[in-house]
Amino acid sequence: MLTISCAEKGGSVDSGSIREYRLYKRRWVGLVALVILNIVAGTTLVWFGPIANTVAKDFGFTLNQINWFGNVVNVVYLPSAFVVPYLYGRLGVRKTCFIAGALFVVSAWVRYAGTARGLSVNGSYALIMVGQLLAAVALPILQVVVPSYSERWFDFKGRTTATMIMGLANPVGSAIGQLVPPLVSTTRQSILVMAIIFTAAAPVVIFVGEAPPTPPTFAATHRHPSLTSLMHAMLGKVPRDRYAYMTVRQRIDFVILCLLFGVIVGVVNTFGILTAEQLEPYGYSDDTAGLMGAVLLLVGLVAAAISSPLFDRVFTRHLALFGKLLLPGIAACYLALIWEIKPNNAAVLYVLVAIIGAIGLTLLPVVLELGVELTRNANGSSAVLWFSYPHYWRSLIHVVLASVEGALRAGPDADPPLNMHRAFIFQGAVVAVVVVFVYLVEGKQTRRFQDEEKREEADRALDLESRRRQGAQVEVHEVQSRTAVGSTPEEPKPQMSPSDVDLESGKETEGPVGTGT
Repeated sequence: MLTISCAEKGGSVDSGSIREYRLYKRRWVGLVALVILNIVAGTTLVWFGPIANTVAKDFGFTLNQINWFGNVVNVVYLPSAFVVPYLYGRLGVRKTCFIAGALFVVSAWVRYAGTARGLSVNGSYALIMVGQLLAAVALPILQVVVPSYSERWFDFKGRTTATMIMGLANPVGSAIGQLVPPLVSTTRQSILVMAIIFTAAAPVVIFVGEAPPTPPTFAATHRHPSLTSLMHAMLGKVPRDRYAYMTVRQRIDFVILCLLFGVIVGVVNTFGILTAEQLEPYGYSDDTAGLMGAVLLLVGLVAAAISSPLFDRVFTRHLALFGKLLLPGIAACYLALIWEIKPNNAAVLYVLVAIIGAIGLTLLPVVLELGVELTRNANGSSAVLWFSYPHYWRSLIHVVLASVEGALRAGPDADPPLNMHRAFIFQGAVVAVVVVFVYLVEGKQTRRFQDEEKREEADRALDLESRRRQGAQVEVHEVQSRTAVGSTPEEPKPQMSPSDVDLESGKETEGPVGTGT
């Protein structure tokens, strides 16, 4: 446990007012719990995708109906993400996570109830859809809490790493959700396995703590502002002396951040979803396309795991600068795809996809942390960024890009037939233009600067208190030494007469011994 004492009174050191900053080992228990919950929640969106054809055959659903098992997650995410900060403000982190755990269990078995053989097609579809709806509500609860939990439990030397670990749990869950369903023998058993996984994960919420008894940083001492507070700050209606006040520069930065990464991730996901269609005309199989998606995720996870500690320890004050250095790499890769998607060029394509994954997933914790730095509102900024980063904004961009790229597909008489070369040009141009906006971001890390300032005050207060105690100990030691040297226990104490006593106070006088008159 790390204990730092700091004085806080008008920004100056005051030994009479001491605040302690502490780190608790149990913060890691809550982090692991949120990782498990986010992994399980991440399977909701994609579980039915790999087995769509089999589900359609077994239950009589259309493929379009099955697609809505995933689409409904995006539909529900928007209102849920903006309600979650309100729930955190009213109920707290722990109780709100308990709601997510309860939704896990209920959604799991409502879905499984839809597999009963005696149900009609519509009845079965309705139950599975309701289960997906309930699980979709739990998803933003567990995602929005990530930066807030990091701020409450970790200091500024570990926040980015904590956010990375929890934030990447959802993509890992999506990968698991694509791998597990095809391995189960039947679709009904697949939904049963899903129910068991959700039920087994739900009790983990008991390990998510509300907040430590003593905060780890100055930022963690503040009551977390609401989403409404963020909206007021973005409109310039928060007084300048408030903690959540945002300058015009910070407001512009936050808007650019949402736009920039929403578009970039939308393009990345469009490429991921259309990989098979883009590569098939050039002779690449579905297995190759799927393996490229796996390489993108795996390399991205490794890169994020390596880079996040560097953000905490080395590039602590340069999150925006790091984004400015990395994003042109994504633009370069997409421009390179214009010429490199060709027959017998798989090795180069694997390299390009790996770079895209490494940069994209590395920037995920950077985006979330920089959003909190700009707004000083962990719940509100997380809700907005999660909205723009992986779900609604991404879905909108994906629909637009997929439609445009589909329209740019070559005809059957082209060489090769139905190739998407013009779509690659469009895709690369969009990324190249959007990346330019990152250079308009100042990205001043106000929260970190405040935390570091308070930590310096803590160090000065601790040093001042230590010197004061050492001075008091030296003074006591000197007094004891003088007393020991000046005393003569061998000489008998002279007999005192009544005149040597102060009759009013009853205390002995220090005058010479005498008989009195």
